[in-house]
Amino acid sequence: MTNKTENPNEMMAKVLGTDAASGRSRKRKRLIIAVSAVAVVAIALLLLSWLRTNGSKVEYVTVDAVRGNLTVAISATGNLAPIKQVDVGSEVSGLVVSVFVDDNDKVTKGQLLAQVDLSKLKDEAARSEADLSSAEAKLTQTQATVAESRANLSRLNEVLKLSGGKVPAKTEIDAAEASLQRAIADEASAKGNVANTRAALSVNQTNIKKATITSPVDGVVLERKIEPGQTIQASFSAPVLFTIAESLAQMKLEVAVDEADVGEVRDGQAATFTVDAYPNRTYRAIVQRVRLGSTTTSGIVSYKAVLTFTNDDLSLRPGMTGNASITTINRENVILLPAAAFRWSPPASGAGAPPPDSKGGLVNSLMPRPPDRDEKKVAGVVNSGETRQTVWVLHDGKPTAVSVTVGASNGRMTEVTSGNLEPGTKVITETAIPLK
Repeated sequence: MTNKTENPNEMMAKVLGTDAASGRSRKRKRLIIAVSAVAVVAIALLLLSWLRTNGSKVEYVTVDAVRGNLTVAISATGNLAPIKQVDVGSEVSGLVVSVFVDDNDKVTKGQLLAQVDLSKLKDEAARSEADLSSAEAKLTQTQATVAESRANLSRLNEVLKLSGGKVPAKTEIDAAEASLQRAIADEASAKGNVANTRAALSVNQTNIKKATITSPVDGVVLERKIEPGQTIQASFSAPVLFTIAESLAQMKLEVAVDEADVGEVRDGQAATFTVDAYPNRTYRAIVQRVRLGSTTTSGIVSYKAVLTFTNDDLSLRPGMTGNASITTINRENVILLPAAAFRWSPPASGAGAPPPDSKGGLVNSLMPRPPDRDEKKVAGVVNSGETRQTVWVLHDGKPTAVSVTVGASNGRMTEVTSGNLEPGTKVITETAIPLK
């Protein structure tokens, strides 16, 4: 078998030939891209030229300015809760022997809820009573000693007076005076001991009363956290045994309002909300207050707004998620235009062209447009002040600029507060080219 060795010059030629083919392919792709780009630009220029010379064939999509009501609202989410909720606990430790209520039970103020075993507490109270009796007896004894020492001193002073100071000796009188002072001190100590043991007895008697757990308010039991046979340890803190809502007929919804919207929320504003349990039902509420303190979650700052509402049929329950809409602006009987009317303007050429700073034109309207900056909210204040803007109305088949002052907007409809714009005026929102 014969081995055939290629010539180095032939190998180099093959490599150069491959590279040359690759280079020609890249040049061909670049040429195609360039030709395509020129074609797109040419088509756009021809279209603009055709529109300028055949303006009568351009059609416009218009809407009528209308008179109506405008409502601006912001959205917020939170949870329902009773207006007043009480956690009932125990300040004494011991074995729970009885529980008299359960979840959802209605209770009245002073009603018995649970009973802690009283055996140990009664024993402590009995011991305190015995200590008190002993202390009172000791006090009586010291009082008798004081009386005796005072009488003895008085007798010695009388003898000294009758004897002309000869008897008794001065040391004897001094001893009698010291004895009286000791007796008075013992009496004071005995009084203090009586007060101390009486206070201990009072504490034990109070603990006996606290072992009988009662409801502090009229309401309904939301949660029971204790069972008979459990032992309560109240050494460091009072454990919660029951959670009681004073009334579920009046409740509140605490929602988190974004910091961008909190400046529009005021006390007394009307609101509505829905819950997932009843998606087809809308509840009415009132903004009671907006808390000054903020909450930061994942870098987002929000403020709590408390909405109060009536729950007469008790259909709503604490803990439900409420999706609220707070009405911040309500305009009645005003002229309204859709937001699209403020984004359109005719192509910038010839007479009646828009000002240099205006946006729009046919080509611009055909290009993809990002969402309006203010339409990122489902419902919110887009513009609550008043600014001057230009809209284009159809007059004798041609666009005519009209300067107006706009007020509030909810992202879809905008209020027109002044300008030569009457209800029924046709305002251009789009350019439509008939395919004929």
